[in-house]
Amino acid sequence: MILVREIRKSYGRIHALGGVSFAVERGEIVGLLGPNGAGKSTTIRILTGFLTPDAGSVQIDGHDAVSDSSEARRRIGYLPESAPLYPEMSVSSYLDYRGRLYGLARAERRRAGAEAMARCRIEDMARRRIGHLSKGYRQRVGLASALLHNPPVLVLDEPSNGLDPSQIRETRSLVRELGESRTMIVSSHVLPEVERLATRIIVIAGGMIRADGTLSSLLRGGGEARFVAEVEGPGDEYLANIRALPGVRAVRAEPLEGGGWSRIVVVAGEGSADPRPMMSRHAAYLRLPLRELRREEATLEQVFLGLADADRPGTTAVPA
Repeated sequence: MILVREIRKSYGRIHALGGVSFAVERGEIVGLLGPNGAGKSTTIRILTGFLTPDAGSVQIDGHDAVSDSSEARRRIGYLPESAPLYPEMSVSSYLDYRGRLYGLARAERRRAGAEAMARCRIEDMARRRIGHLSKGYRQRVGLASALLHNPPVLVLDEPSNGLDPSQIRETRSLVRELGESRTMIVSSHVLPEVERLATRIIVIAGGMIRADGTLSSLLRGGGEARFVAEVEGPGDEYLANIRALPGVRAVRAEPLEGGGWSRIVVVAGEGSADPRPMMSRHAAYLRLPLRELRREEATLEQVFLGLADADRPGTTAVPA
């Protein structure tokens, strides 16, 4: 459905994209993540036909985004971060206007507008001026305008930007419904929203793809597992015993406030034997009180922050 091959883009001496490649299959919801200046916005603008890449190619449903730009753009519904709404127009007149831009006939515009308003649950706002609507309803109007021509691909740039928690929940539910029948790319800085929506995540930093995969594969991507214990003491003998366990790569002791307790962080190779049973037995043998022992699960925030640092000098990108 979407095929991106080695796209590059520079603004003078600034290299925004250094060879980005990925494919999105029909029905996928892909979360596009990246820090400010990473090349994420440039990627979106190239996908939607607002920019032409210096090199590489983009295909939307088999149509080249440069040589066959009109047909490629017909297949995309785009909701930018700041939707181009006209506050003096009513919702229905704005959607009719957008329908004319899409080249829809009058009867088709009415049908498409009614369907889009129903899908985005704004039928009761049809006669209201857009300038009088809340931020959440304005976002829905922008989304309805992106759906008018029934595109197979939706590109949503920060769909939850500026919304309150209740509006974010409603927008998330709506986006999830739309994703059941369309291919979607969702760009957002709200990481929990990406976790809940995306079936796959692409992280861009420094103009390169640093990671591409499902959330679970990204969380396992370091090839390591972390375990945490809270032990009173614990003493050099306990730490030496833990370091000697098969598969253990590192052990770090961090003193906790009050009572002489320590937090022990154990890093083991992914797939190696779970060290927790032996950690518990060694503590019991040495008669050390043990009040906590668990595996520490990575979070998307931790993974994202680590990958975002990949644009520093001396780092290497992960091939797409």
